[in-house]
Amino acid sequence: MTYRSVSQKRAIFRELHQTGCFVLPNPWDAGRASVLAGLGFKALATTSSGYAWSCARADGQLSRAETLAHLRAMVAATDLPVNADFESGFADTPEGVAESVRMAVETGVAGISIEDSTGDPQSPLREVEESVQRMQAARAAIDATGGDTLLVGRAENFFVGRPDLDDAILRLKAYADAGADCLYAPGIKTREEIKAVVSAVAPKPVNVLIGWASDLTLQDLA
Repeated sequence: MTYRSVSQKRAIFRELHQTGCFVLPNPWDAGRASVLAGLGFKALATTSSGYAWSCARADGQLSRAETLAHLRAMVAATDLPVNADFESGFADTPEGVAESVRMAVETGVAGISIEDSTGDPQSPLREVEESVQRMQAARAAIDATGGDTLLVGRAENFFVGRPDLDDAILRLKAYADAGADCLYAPGIKTREEIKAVVSAVAPKPVNVLIGWASDLTLQDLA
């Protein structure tokens, strides 16, 4: 059996984002990653909530070290590209985000998503300027390690009880300008919301979460 190198998996992951719509399932452990690879999926993505729940912990309660160990296990479990749900970068400062991202790149993941949530229910979203600085730090860290890891910028409005589409789009456009390769607003559901986000950040690709009963087929999304 021929195994793909990390650089080959990253190249495949980028190509998938450039050539059309594809399904990116979220296994929460190595066993499920292996099963999904055997079913013919082309790439996988970790899930911070799924892995935390499997450890009897709440989402956001795992440490950076625990998350990095999980990423290494997931990458080792399959020959597919793996995107890392890396929460908000496990740091309070842009410099800390850069350090965390460098460590995540070293695990061999093909992509890394950084979100703009704070974990504070009273003030769940970071200010746009701060979030942009953190995204720029993540971009610089990736570039310093070769630049082939995909960076996903996430606007968490709809996930943290602030379902403001205009603000989410403003954030995603800012993250695209800051160097994000792909944009993601988990929680948008309607055709109109999805079209608005795709149009706003074009030609960069958009990730859409389907985690509920939806009338949208893969063909509809494509």
